[in-house]
Amino acid sequence: MKVAVLDIKGKETGRKADLSDAVFKIEPNNHAIYLDVKQYRTHQRQGTHKAKERAEIVGSTRKIKKQKGTGTARAGSIKSPIFRGGGRIFGPRPKDYSLKLNKNLKRLARKSALSLKSQENAIMVVEDFNFESPKTKDFIQVLKGLGLENKKSLFVLGDSNNNVYLSSRNLGGSEVITNSELSTYKILNANSIVLLEGSIEGIESNLNK
Repeated sequence: MKVAVLDIKGKETGRKADLSDAVFKIEPNNHAIYLDVKQYRTHQRQGTHKAKERAEIVGSTRKIKKQKGTGTARAGSIKSPIFRGGGRIFGPRPKDYSLKLNKNLKRLARKSALSLKSQENAIMVVEDFNFESPKTKDFIQVLKGLGLENKKSLFVLGDSNNNVYLSSRNLGGSEVITNSELSTYKILNANSIVLLEGSIEGIESNLNK
């Protein structure tokens, strides 16, 4: 699949990038996408939620009133869940939310997500660029040149570039990652995917193992 290579002003350079059909033009597998996104989101959960139950409450263990003759229900402890300040019945406990998926399924999910974006014409290829220093306004100019200033975008770099990353960090609608950080969730969460030329080989290498 041939895609025109743009410069940071959004103009064609006259070159074309060759995107592998095995990565960007497969029949999307929706269930693989679902499982990979589910894993990504569950891994965002710490699972450290905890409420104290009856045995963990600090308080007196004496019987608070006699068993019979009061005209009210029996009560054996101030720590009972029916009293204010007592333990919680069946409260949340620490839990591991991690979900294991095999590597082949995760690769299939990422290829499926990229293929979906390709079908939507939401992938563009831009020549590699750099900034002399981290400046948000320079990155905003790139977004304007590519027509992405009002869209949620994902920039994929070939190698780590601190100046480009720091320039984008204050912009909530844009994210800059390297090809090794590409995930199904991030692909689907963006309206437009911007692949820098240097990232294509790494993406295809990672997904065609």
